Amino acid sequence: MAQRNRATGWQHAKLSGHTNEARVKELLDSNIEYGKEFMTRLGMAHEIIQSTSIGGLHETNVPGVLGKKTKSKTDLKIKCESGKDINISIKKSLGGQVYFVRAELFIEVFEKQFHKSIPTDVQRAIKLFWAAANDALSIIEKYGNKAEAKSYDLQVRHKSLNATTLKSYDIKLYNALLQWFKDNIYELTKLSFTMGAARDEDEWSDYVWYINLLGENDVDEAFYILDICKAAVKVASSETVYGDSNGGTTIQLPFGFVQWHQSQLQFHHSYEKVCSLIDSL
Repeated sequence: MAQRNRATGWQHAKLSGHTNEARVKELLDSNIEYGKEFMTRLGMAHEIIQSTSIGGLHETNVPGVLGKKTKSKTDLKIKCESGKDINISIKKSLGGQVYFVRAELFIEVFEKQFHKSIPTDVQRAIKLFWAAANDALSIIEKYGNKAEAKSYDLQVRHKSLNATTLKSYDIKLYNALLQWFKDNIYELTKLSFTMGAARDEDEWSDYVWYINLLGENDVDEAFYILDICKAAVKVASSETVYGDSNGGTTIQLPFGFVQWHQSQLQFHHSYEKVCSLIDSL
């Protein structure tokens, strides 16, 4: 029942997200003054909106960096009379999933998108933390704290180590994983908000726009994603930490956090954290 409720909730979120996108498009198309004000907020008061487009319910996948089709990070495309194109990721909620990917695929996509190799020890730690290591259960059995029944059982069910068990098993892996997230926060922020696995830059998002026209919140703010990336670097050392819950099942990030979900890495965004980052610039 709980699984069905989660699936129903996810389907509702997806459908309501598309409804919100359609209303945003309608607003820009029908309200010229609002469109001018929005472009001014983006620092492009000289630009005039010629047309807008959204993927909506019938969005098509785009070429991926690994040769397969994938989802675009762009929800709204604005074409200006000057010929300039602006790609925008729309967030109707103030927090939630921003990137969702299996551990092995995450490693491949990251390396391909940024032409950087993830060190072997970090790859090992990623797989242990996100349910992609064949020996995870035996390690949990040996190094997990059975006295903490809830967190221990959670690890067994998920076949993934939490931070406490990872540290007990191999403190070097524990430190290497966290340091890698700190050192690569610019890329991780860009991957989550702008790129995903999309190959072509014309499918990458330039801005993230928090706007909800469904009456669920009254936020209406757009942020240049590269500004978020740059600000994240400034605070990465202090704001990239293992979470406390259940022995450490998340890594807190400057823009949100990443956790285990359905045996994958689930990156979450946070409007509050993004605002804090932008305010720090």
